[in-house]
Amino acid sequence: MTPYLIAEDAAALLDFLASAFGAVERMRMDMPQGGIGHAEVEIGGAAVMLSDAFPPEHPATQSQIHHYVDDVDATYAQAVAAGGTGVAEPADQFYGDRVARVLDPAGNHWTIASHVEDVAPDELMQRMAAMGEG
Repeated sequence: MTPYLIAEDAAALLDFLASAFGAVERMRMDMPQGGIGHAEVEIGGAAVMLSDAFPPEHPATQSQIHHYVDDVDATYAQAVAAGGTGVAEPADQFYGDRVARVLDPAGNHWTIASHVEDVAPDELMQRMAAMGEG
């Protein structure tokens, strides 16, 4: 499965993805009337497709994408420096990941995570229950 993002300004989104996440552009098809009809990038070995919005058939939409990285703190800082809006700063979570969230200039929500520890199912349930006690 490959995410497909439709943005009001696909060129700006491509620039953001390259600066924020090191996206490598694999291909781009510019439309004769202007805009990007289709583009593909690779982020961490995964493909992401995108285009400009061409209403009414293809209006701009927002998505939420979960992206695992080696260093969530560095990636979060890089994404914010690239023009993303910080939604949640990096924090350790009870389920064993360190997680941050960023909103990109096209309105897509990016959950950025690094796996910190494996948590056994029993421990996971105990941690979740303890959260409700605080």
